[in-house]
Amino acid sequence: METSKTSFLSAVLLLLMLSFLHVQSGQAARLNPVEPRILMPTEGDEPEVDDDGQEIGSRWAVLVAGSSGYGNYRHQADVCHAYQLLRKGGIKQENIVVFMYDDIAMHDLNPRPGVIINHPQGDDVYAGVPKDYTGEQVTAENLYAVLLGNKSAVKGGSGKVVDSKPNDRIFLYYSDHGGPGVLGMPNMPFLYAMDFIEVLKKKHASRELQRNGNVYRSLREWEHLRRDHASGPEHLRDDSIKCGRE
Repeated sequence: METSKTSFLSAVLLLLMLSFLHVQSGQAARLNPVEPRILMPTEGDEPEVDDDGQEIGSRWAVLVAGSSGYGNYRHQADVCHAYQLLRKGGIKQENIVVFMYDDIAMHDLNPRPGVIINHPQGDDVYAGVPKDYTGEQVTAENLYAVLLGNKSAVKGGSGKVVDSKPNDRIFLYYSDHGGPGVLGMPNMPFLYAMDFIEVLKKKHASRELQRNGNVYRSLREWEHLRRDHASGPEHLRDDSIKCGRE
């Protein structure tokens, strides 16, 4: 009888402990919900600051597919995918400028007209992507004007430029092939390292980028590319689709 009573009390105690743990875990889950989206650094409790303690302003992104043709499918697919990630991360659409030739979504070889994917089992990444600069508007000249915020120098397209302020951050994403000191563009001339360096210098001189090392790192990286080797997506690990021979 005593053995049964002890077992019963032990069972009741175990149930009480399990109930307590369940309540505590539920409260913790409510205090720390998991959001099904990408969180940007600026969404924290405290404002994000740079190395000098200055509060960081708006975030901008310029996305460039430097090729054309269905054989170069992955370059435009990568740009579309990057756009979707940035939007999920909280970057405003008006702060994203997209350069892509836009000749693959409705291409005769596309088995899913109007759809672009960047993974065999992936969803459509083309829907909603703004067509700021397409076709003959995808030029190095327009890219430089956009980065410098020079609306009067832009030829065609939406006219959208990076209208950044001193504390803003600018993300530039490029997808295509390259060689020593040069990156491809669907319209001539190509994007050359020394020209791009001059654009960065002008951007810095305008004080639209803070002296936090970003520009100087870019200059060093471009000098390295110009001297030593080519840079292209084939040197990076990605899961984007390649169509045809490259």
